[in-house]
Amino acid sequence: MFKIDEKALDIILDKMIDTVSNSKREIVEISEQSRQEFEILTAELLKTRLEVTETINKGEQLEAHVKLARKRLAEVSRNFTKYTEDEVRSAYEKTHALQMELAYIRQKEKMLIERRNDLELRLKRLEQTVKRAENLVSQISVILNYLSSDLQQVNEMLNDAREKQEFGLRIIEAQEEERKRLSREIHDGPAQMLANVMMRSELIERVSRERGMDEALKEIKDLRIMVRSALYEVRKIIYDLRPMALDDLGLIPTLKRYLSTTEEYNKIPIKFVNLGEEMRLPPRFEVALFRLVQEAVQNALKHADANEIQVKIELRKKSGKLIIKDNGQGFDPTNKKDGSFGIMGMKERIELLKGEITFDSGLGKGTMITIDVPLIVGED
Repeated sequence: MFKIDEKALDIILDKMIDTVSNSKREIVEISEQSRQEFEILTAELLKTRLEVTETINKGEQLEAHVKLARKRLAEVSRNFTKYTEDEVRSAYEKTHALQMELAYIRQKEKMLIERRNDLELRLKRLEQTVKRAENLVSQISVILNYLSSDLQQVNEMLNDAREKQEFGLRIIEAQEEERKRLSREIHDGPAQMLANVMMRSELIERVSRERGMDEALKEIKDLRIMVRSALYEVRKIIYDLRPMALDDLGLIPTLKRYLSTTEEYNKIPIKFVNLGEEMRLPPRFEVALFRLVQEAVQNALKHADANEIQVKIELRKKSGKLIIKDNGQGFDPTNKKDGSFGIMGMKERIELLKGEITFDSGLGKGTMITIDVPLIVGED
């Protein structure tokens, strides 16, 4: 049989998740660096824009001053005979200085505008990078969630398949063990008793001849007790295989009789409470619910070391509810150990009935099993 290497699959999926997680971290770092640079460039852009505005205003003012200076220089040049040499030189120097300052301001204005345009372009690219990174982080988060949930689902499916495979093997083993047990019980019980009956019958015949009918009658009484005990053992075996009362009387009377017999045989009080209607159910529901109670009660007796058991049942037209509670040693429901295939069998039955089963237990706290099953009364 091909064996699924669950660990190898887990390793591959873990590597995929690690790779995607590392990529996510790198993208987050890129996004954060881009965001920080965006903030720095935004502040620089605001400062540059202010400088551009101030430079333009200053350039316009200088341009006005240059116009006035040129006008003054032109007037002095036309009428230089009216002005002294110093006045002519001063007008020329002032005009030249203003022109030089205006040229410098215009060059500075050009550089600032280029710087502003470059910052705006870089900011636009950074904004796109940040948005793209955020989108990638969001998409990767979805991928991670999908991979993680898919890994969990794969593990659950593999575990479920393995449990069902083990359960199937355990069912076969349990069937063989049950056959051995029944064979042993029949051999040690009814078969042995019937052999004794044959011996006693021969003894009765001899006693009647040798010691008279009174002694023979005593032997017959002992024989009757032996036959009654053998009959009880046979009925018990038949009841374990399938209680005939379930077909004749229905679920509630059969449970009452079964729990009463179990209580008497094990000397442990078992309280039975019927909260709903005493109605007949489709055979598959009656058998399944009876077996669920039987399994829960036997678990409480054999494994939980309980000295008190309660069974409550409530049947309605559309649903059925069972509560089996004991004060035994309890168990850890999350601990899947080798001896828990009885619980697995109960879950399998509930799954076939499309119902729900919960185990409320803890070490030293007893166990309460709650079963909810949808019913369709009257369906065959």
